Amino acid sequence: MKFNGKKGKSKKGKEARLRAEALLRAQQEEEERLERERLYRELLERLEAKYQGEIESELAQHNSLKQKFLSAQQWKMDYREQARWEHYLSCDGTPDPTVPQEINTFMSLWRDDQDQDVQLVMEKEEVVLHLIEKLEFLLLEAAPEEITDKQRDQYQEVIVQLQDLLHQKYNEATLNLLKIASMYEDSETGNMHTVLQDKNVTFCIWANLKKKPRFKDHSFQEAGHAFELPVSLALSSVAVRLLHTQYDHVSPLWVQCQGLPRQEASATVESTEQPDTGQGPGEEEEKGREEPSVLAAEETGSKGRKESSASLKETSNNTGDIKEMQEETEKNSENLDAPSQEEEALLQEEPGGREEAPQVVDLEQLVPVGGVFHISALQLPPQAQDVGDWTMVELLDVGLEVYPYSPGKAEDGTQEAVQITLRVPDNVIYFKVPVIARWDPAGQWWRTDGISKVTYEAEEKSITFSMGGFSTVALLQDAHLNLPYQAWELHPTGVDEGLFTLTAVFATIQIRIKDNQCMLSSVVVEEEEVLSHITGKWMSPLALRAALKRAGVNIFPAEYSPKYVPVPRKVSDREVPGGFSLFFTQVTLCCTGSCCAEAGLSKAGSGTAVAQGDGEMCLSDLYCALQAALAEVKAYEQMALLAAAFAFARSRWNGEAGPEQFVFKVSEHLTAGSAKGNHWSLLMFDGEKVQHLKLTETSEAFSEEVEEKSEFHSTLYHMVKDSASNTAMDKVERAGCLFIDSVYQLLLATRVLAYS
Repeated sequence: MKFNGKKGKSKKGKEARLRAEALLRAQQEEEERLERERLYRELLERLEAKYQGEIESELAQHNSLKQKFLSAQQWKMDYREQARWEHYLSCDGTPDPTVPQEINTFMSLWRDDQDQDVQLVMEKEEVVLHLIEKLEFLLLEAAPEEITDKQRDQYQEVIVQLQDLLHQKYNEATLNLLKIASMYEDSETGNMHTVLQDKNVTFCIWANLKKKPRFKDHSFQEAGHAFELPVSLALSSVAVRLLHTQYDHVSPLWVQCQGLPRQEASATVESTEQPDTGQGPGEEEEKGREEPSVLAAEETGSKGRKESSASLKETSNNTGDIKEMQEETEKNSENLDAPSQEEEALLQEEPGGREEAPQVVDLEQLVPVGGVFHISALQLPPQAQDVGDWTMVELLDVGLEVYPYSPGKAEDGTQEAVQITLRVPDNVIYFKVPVIARWDPAGQWWRTDGISKVTYEAEEKSITFSMGGFSTVALLQDAHLNLPYQAWELHPTGVDEGLFTLTAVFATIQIRIKDNQCMLSSVVVEEEEVLSHITGKWMSPLALRAALKRAGVNIFPAEYSPKYVPVPRKVSDREVPGGFSLFFTQVTLCCTGSCCAEAGLSKAGSGTAVAQGDGEMCLSDLYCALQAALAEVKAYEQMALLAAAFAFARSRWNGEAGPEQFVFKVSEHLTAGSAKGNHWSLLMFDGEKVQHLKLTETSEAFSEEVEEKSEFHSTLYHMVKDSASNTAMDKVERAGCLFIDSVYQLLLATRVLAYS
């Protein structure tokens, strides 16, 4: 018993000693932790004091570097002015679309020429599309002080008028062709059919001359399109036109050209008013009923698309031409491809008879890709008849008429339907099955109801569907399906040259940058290179952006994209007055706070803000949103200034930092090869301060602890200068302004810090 007692006491004593030792270790560890925290706080205080003392000199030095952005802006303005002068001297017969007298004369002369065939319209189309593109790029690229608001409205109005006139010319050429359809009848079927195509348009037309029910379907072999008509139409004097345009002149301008402003309809009433014709409303309506079959302008209803532009008559001195132009537009206000009331009712009902609720497309989420297909049933005009030695034809004082199609019942009791097969464009990528939508000219929107029995053949690149009538259709794709980015990297490859690589959800895109030009190096989808028609071609950053979007590779977030992309909240554009596009054009020239006033904000006191005319947000939230957007733009600006000698890449910790902080990798890079093997540093930037983080990409958790022997700086330039070689900094100093500006434009357009 005594032995057991001694053993128990020994065990208890040992446990007590262990507890005491553990307590002592815990106390020591706590003291060490507190000491480390004290030393770290003192370190931060010293770094902060030094940072505050050097801010002014650092910003002054950085501002001298920023002059390169102003130099690039001035170069572009001079370049555009020189291009105008060279165009004036060339006297090549094409107008300057920014000069109202020239563009009005061009449109007036072409409008008066009504004897053109389809081939001539195709040739003229190339000129018209070039004029439209020049205006769109000018609207997107010009600095606010370069063109006035009045000029911006004028240019948008000209774009709409050129689009409408182009479609009107195709209608007139169609009528001219149909008048002589019997001269081109097919020996086998007795009907007429033809296909004309170039890089912009595929024009398919079929005329039912013999009206035999066994020829109710037709395939345009050259184009890959086909249709099948109900029996009632196969017995009618009807023509079917399928006009596929590679461009979209149907959707509103802000969809066609991302970056153009959207205005509310209430703000544009004055811009869409028609001039006084001396007729009362009733008389004008009666005139419209008397001429129901005249040529339409664009079935988009140009009035709806003009909501984002003001009337050209306000800026032009040639008022006579413009009045004539507007009267012609009024006369041609009937929509050629708009369904009749009967067809519209049937389009809202499936061929099987089940009614559908109208389904309007959200154009912020789904966008047309691959152009637009104008599918029309047309009244066949009287054909020439041989009478003895004479050829006689009945002349009608009407234009191209829509066939008054009213579907009946099929043999199985269901509603008759038109079946359409479309060849999917070869120069476009659909990452998922495209959504088919039809244009509603009355509502000025795309709709998905009234379309059924959709079959998509990816291998054959065709899509088949049924409709209750004829309409303009488009293939839509999610504008955000390639977001967020999986990875991104930017590194120099030579003097004023660089490579920008984006790994998106479905594709990997490589873009080469050289001076003021960009080149799509490759687009890889499922280990296969695609889009060979636009790779290897040098173009401006804006042109490259437009080309990629037309091809279905949309890697450019819009102001409304945060609603559709699941990314860590860095900045919500809806919370910034005017949206992120405000900073896109303004912050390069004023990153010192002056843009706050232009955004509708005034700084007051320390960290407060006053919203001018915006009562929907808490002032602190509004200020934070503005600061986050400003920090993002500053980051792109400063990365561009260093892009000649440093590589940048995505960090996995970017999403872990605060909404006003951005974390990314940076490394000195003086070779032309890839930056994958580089020794990366992690930097965190909030627009005002840069710090070198201690953590790495393989760390277990995010921490804002700074790297040893590093300092705080107000710019990326001064942060990398601490450890960079003299060769690297010399390359930064000598970097060309145009290269820097091109890098900046790409970073702003892709917004890699917010969407990765």
